[in-house]
Amino acid sequence: MKTEDLISMLATDAGTVTPYPALQRFGTAIAWGAAGATLLMLALLQIRHDLGQAALLPMFWLKVGFVASLTGGSLLAALRLARPGAKLDGLPLAIGLPILVMWAIAAFTLIGAESVERSKLFYGDTWKSCPLLIALLSAPVFVAVLRTMKELAPTQPRLAGFASGLLAGAVAAVVYCLHCPEQGAPFVAFWYLLGMLIPAAVGTLLGNRLLRW
Repeated sequence: MKTEDLISMLATDAGTVTPYPALQRFGTAIAWGAAGATLLMLALLQIRHDLGQAALLPMFWLKVGFVASLTGGSLLAALRLARPGAKLDGLPLAIGLPILVMWAIAAFTLIGAESVERSKLFYGDTWKSCPLLIALLSAPVFVAVLRTMKELAPTQPRLAGFASGLLAGAVAAVVYCLHCPEQGAPFVAFWYLLGMLIPAAVGTLLGNRLLRW
């Protein structure tokens, strides 16, 4: 057999290479984790009864957009950190920009509010439970995402663990929006972020142990 014929045969019989395999793996992990978080939310909490009315308010979509943006930024970070020798160019901005925008909106909201209203805008009615509930709902996503990260090739385990945890917290926060009655920007800017940072901190602590080659 001629060399050209061999090359042609191998090329013809070669299977199709799946594009962006890491993205597909993380997408599957997020889908299963989000499904688990939703079932957990339905079992322990409930969908807010006025969700249809709340969905007509700009602040509801600002809240969803905030956590969805952090989901996207942390997913980009996880994808980058899942590869050996990854650089983080631009990723701190992708994660930090939504936070800065929400903090700016929260600051203007507090400045424009009456002094007696500021405490209510910041603490709302659920500040004690909100971060813990987001962290709890993140558990199924955290397990799925961390397992996916472990199957890839992260060389910066602590950062990879942080990105995995933040991704889990952000996905859980999206699910939590279906239950949470809070609409104030100051509340979302602080307590939602705190809830997302809890699994991120856990991921950082576990990353060096679970994600090291």
